[in-house]
Amino acid sequence: AAASLPRADAGLAAHAAALVNWHRRHGHCSVCGAPTAVAEGGILRRCPRCGAEHHPRTDPVVIMVVYDGAERVLLGRSPAWPPGRYSALAGFVEPGESLEEAVVREVREEAAVELGPPRYVSSQPWPFPSSLMLGFLVPWRSGEPRVGDGELEDVRWFGREAVTAAIEGREAPLDVPPRLAIARRLLERWVTESANGLAPARPRG
Repeated sequence: AAASLPRADAGLAAHAAALVNWHRRHGHCSVCGAPTAVAEGGILRRCPRCGAEHHPRTDPVVIMVVYDGAERVLLGRSPAWPPGRYSALAGFVEPGESLEEAVVREVREEAAVELGPPRYVSSQPWPFPSSLMLGFLVPWRSGEPRVGDGELEDVRWFGREAVTAAIEGREAPLDVPPRLAIARRLLERWVTESANGLAPARPRG
């Protein structure tokens, strides 16, 4: 439904889906195990036994388009996706880790390459079940991409022409995520910046 809803309505749907998922999974107190009661209009669960209050959880996820100057982007493919679909690399932020550290670690684990400084672009709630996607553009520094930790079945470079064709719905060697996904918006941002000479060159050193 989110693909056909206006942005504001899609945000409400994401909020509702996230709350429903949270209530389904958190019916008992994580402190003492007793059943909890809904409070404050559904944005709180309170334990009648020990008094603990539980709020909905949001899990931060970094998602990043790795680029080599204005000519190429590094994308990965999950075996669960439709045929030909490639997208930005992504992963959960670990406890005690900054967003920038998570970007570098996830790309190293999934594609075995080293990066320059990540640049934050935008965010998107993703209630499947309760994530907040934090989008970055990040320059490639060194290393040849290869599948790292086994979560992806392929990782490779795609040129700007191929990515542009896929975004515009023309024949291309890849399929990109739908417009509702932040990965698509990150790719569109890189295409625009690279076409206008705004994409920084590969860092040296």
